[in-house]
Amino acid sequence: MSEQETYTYSFKENDEREVEKYVGIEAFASSKIGGIGGVYKKNLKDFIVKEIDNNRKTLDIKEDYKTHPFSEELKDQYTTFNLIKVNRDTFEALRQISNDLKIPSNLINYSGLKDKRSISVQKISIKGDYIEKLKRLNLKGIFIRNIYPTKKPVKLGNHWGNNFTVLLRSVENIKNLRSKINKSINFLNTFGFPNYFGLQRFGIYRPNSHIVGRCLLEGDFKNAFEEFVSTTYSTESLASNTVRKEFRTTRNLEKAYENFPKSLHYERNMIHYLIKHPDDYEGSINSLPSNLKTLLISAFQSYIFNRMLSARVQKGFPLFKPVNGDVIGIMDDYNGNLTQVKYNYGDFYDNYLKETLKLNRAAIIIPIIGSKTNLDEFPLMKLIFEEITKQVKIDKHIFSSKMPTTQKFKGSIRAMTAKPTALKLLELIDDDLNPGKKMVKLEFSLQKGSYATMLIREFIK
Repeated sequence: MSEQETYTYSFKENDEREVEKYVGIEAFASSKIGGIGGVYKKNLKDFIVKEIDNNRKTLDIKEDYKTHPFSEELKDQYTTFNLIKVNRDTFEALRQISNDLKIPSNLINYSGLKDKRSISVQKISIKGDYIEKLKRLNLKGIFIRNIYPTKKPVKLGNHWGNNFTVLLRSVENIKNLRSKINKSINFLNTFGFPNYFGLQRFGIYRPNSHIVGRCLLEGDFKNAFEEFVSTTYSTESLASNTVRKEFRTTRNLEKAYENFPKSLHYERNMIHYLIKHPDDYEGSINSLPSNLKTLLISAFQSYIFNRMLSARVQKGFPLFKPVNGDVIGIMDDYNGNLTQVKYNYGDFYDNYLKETLKLNRAAIIIPIIGSKTNLDEFPLMKLIFEEITKQVKIDKHIFSSKMPTTQKFKGSIRAMTAKPTALKLLELIDDDLNPGKKMVKLEFSLQKGSYATMLIREFIK
């Protein structure tokens, strides 16, 4: 990446659709059905996320069964519990727990990340017996419930998905509103929506994780530092914008370390490292937790995926029907997860593949590009990817970087569309916070990896 002339980005309207476009999200599934408008996540209780385990059990925020002590006979090794968090991202909550328990963060295991601006419940485990210490834990916005010993830990990705209860507020009281909502519900339950990586993947207020990730892959640590620390976005808070802009102007590391709020602890750590080790930008970046650096590079992969999905739609190809050059992935019998079994569409198996798609036992897939991705296996997406590399001016072999972390990014596949389970309208009532407007309460479940916000945008538009 070439040296940037300025580290600032302003959206014209600071509108969510604008920010989505910035990270490659452009298409709608139900474009022929008008939107109802409205806002979500106005209050924390307006967005509730409950993890669903692989046995299809949905965790309950209030469940808190009696705790049993560790048993040598049962070979208990881990303390497992329900983590309820309010307006905390998963990493932040786990960091606070590890600090309070005075244990390394790598002893804590989780299955998936949950939305920050929400009330959420998820399963967590810690290696060792921490039952009594967890009972005494007292952290703001963090609650521990249903503590029990287990032989095995919670593992990353070891859940089926998430259940969501979402309130859309400030919806205009238009004619036939209920009918319009039900039309969208029927469409989404039948067909689904584009399986984009949502804004949470990139940063809702500073949507630049993919830019930092690109810099890391290109070995451009100075620009990675600048993007992470000093670039300003018109969508971020005034306080955050101000301290970043001042640092960008003065380049005074000591003053920046003093001025940056403690909530920006990653930035403070990076600045502190540079104070001790001038111009060692690589070392500054490496002061970030390894799981965060992994997420940053993953965000760049997600950005490329989003761009490919949008480009496919913009070229006039249908979202829900395969065309020659597409690849169809087969799903497993038990949880409906994608397997590694895939077929090219436009060959001998087309009739079989059409039937399998109708039965929801297969999906049109797009590669998540990595170092081991063989694009020759994805004829249509190979052409689209090559166009995108020219547009964003990246080397198409960028994921073959020599960085040690890139060994984790061999590439994978992802369904092009996602379908909710049991999407339904729970309530359509007057909005208590906005007189004259309506409030829409929806409930649905999604498999892991799919974003509730990408479904919600189909209603709002």
